[in-house]
Amino acid sequence: MPYDQQDDIPDDALLVLFANGDQSAARILTLRLTPRVFSQAFRMLGDKAEAEDVAQEAMIRLWKIAPEWRQGEAKVTTWLYRVVANLCTDRLRKTRGVALDAIAEPEDGAKPAAEVMQEDARMSALQAALAQLPERQRQAVVLRHIEGLGNPEIAEIVGISVEAVESLTARGKRALTKILADQREALGYSDG
Repeated sequence: MPYDQQDDIPDDALLVLFANGDQSAARILTLRLTPRVFSQAFRMLGDKAEAEDVAQEAMIRLWKIAPEWRQGEAKVTTWLYRVVANLCTDRLRKTRGVALDAIAEPEDGAKPAAEVMQEDARMSALQAALAQLPERQRQAVVLRHIEGLGNPEIAEIVGISVEAVESLTARGKRALTKILADQREALGYSDG
């Protein structure tokens, strides 16, 4: 498959191509989707190793259902986000009591140390604040404001109405604002 045409092929078409034996379709789909599912898992779990495991398990499940995939019935990303959400929920239920902010953020060596430290502090504060939200609020906030999904897609992933998604994200944002309010200055944010 020509490199310049890879972005033109929809996810569901790539999945069908893989089911029909096209290994390059699997490679393209893996490169396209794995960072997104890892990001969602990391935001929900706060643990890089756990998030990698969830991302890998979600992709394995995608490959297993490929032969039965019916194009046009659902978006591959919607199905995959729902699988990741369910896998994360299962892991969170098993590991209650583990602080999500106990894991250090990965460092990017290309940035100045002060910037990396500031970003780490902000991400740790966000993870700690997200961990304080009820599970459904956290999931809605992560999918909407971190993963950038639309409310209808989130509603389908979580299995609730669009109005309920709007309510969950609004309550989650208000709660995060309240939790993080006294940390604004320490995290390098100013009102000016």
